[in-house]
Amino acid sequence: METDPLLSVLDGPHLPILIAACALLVGLAALWVAASAKRTASHEVETLRQRTGALGREVDDLRVGQFNGPEQGNSSFSGSEAGAARYKAEKDAYDQIWPQLWHLHDRLGMFLRAVENGESAGELRLEARNAALEARNLLNRYRPFCSESVDELVTRLIDTEIKAHLAACQHLDMTKEVSGSASDHERRVLRDKSHALYDGEARDLMNRLAGAIRSRVINVSYP
Repeated sequence: METDPLLSVLDGPHLPILIAACALLVGLAALWVAASAKRTASHEVETLRQRTGALGREVDDLRVGQFNGPEQGNSSFSGSEAGAARYKAEKDAYDQIWPQLWHLHDRLGMFLRAVENGESAGELRLEARNAALEARNLLNRYRPFCSESVDELVTRLIDTEIKAHLAACQHLDMTKEVSGSASDHERRVLRDKSHALYDGEARDLMNRLAGAIRSRVINVSYP
């Protein structure tokens, strides 16, 4: 009777070696599976970490945007409001100063013509003086809101009108003197001086001032 070779191997002295080899193969397979699972898990963990980091950065950017967005909007709006307020303040200053300057120029012109024609000029003299004082008070009050160029022109105009007024007053006082000590030449010099200041320098300053105010009101915009 023949013996099965497989049974002889299993029953022989090689059985422990066979079992050990099988165990080794099973162990190696387990290690390979574990290593593969570890690599897969590590890859998934790294992918998840990257996604989490990206999401965190997006959330941070969103928070920064929400924090800065309203502030930037308010800053822009506040800047626009501030510019509008500065424009209005400057325009209001000119709305107050210009009519008074024109009133001064008109009263002074009437006073000069009355003096030249030998008419009663006492009341016009006082009106022109008061108009000059009021113009200077308005300039001092609204000077912080005027541009430098307009401020300079207004100051020069008021000073010129006052000089013309003083020359006309001297002419008038000489005319009233009963002693006749003032010569016709002196009176003529004062008359010519007052008219030169009024019809020449003051009129030129008025025209330049009107152009400067017009340019500021129409062309200038605040940021």
